[in-house]
Amino acid sequence: MAFKLSKRSLGKLEGVKPELVAVVQRAITITSVDFGVIQGLRTMEEQRELVAKGASQTMKSKHLTGDAVDVMAYIGSRGSWEMSLYDDIADAFKVAAIEEDVQIRWGAAWHIPDLREWDGTMQDAKDEYIDLRRSQGRRPFIDGPHFELM
Repeated sequence: MAFKLSKRSLGKLEGVKPELVAVVQRAITITSVDFGVIQGLRTMEEQRELVAKGASQTMKSKHLTGDAVDVMAYIGSRGSWEMSLYDDIADAFKVAAIEEDVQIRWGAAWHIPDLREWDGTMQDAKDEYIDLRRSQGRRPFIDGPHFELM
């Protein structure tokens, strides 16, 4: 079943760099999991509020420049934060990045600066990132809904 972006999702893409928009628009047509765009371009004030609440870790977010999007997975009409759904969405983003020839990084595999280069599933990429961070004595920061230009 091919999915499509809603008017609301398309509105959230306003101000986002065209190459990232192209990847999002291609990914929705090939994903096995429906998703919508919940965040694109942010203002500095919005970013300050997110950092203050602990929902973001930096004031240098790529959302401020239109270089990032956050998506939400949907099961029917219900939004879901189930991580396995984001693994599948990331697989679609990887294919779309290859087809559109755009360098994309995923927020659950920060150690891979270009999904096009990863030989394997995005679940494998996420698992490798988690193992890497733990081997460094650091906590992994998993942001499965986040995709950004590099």
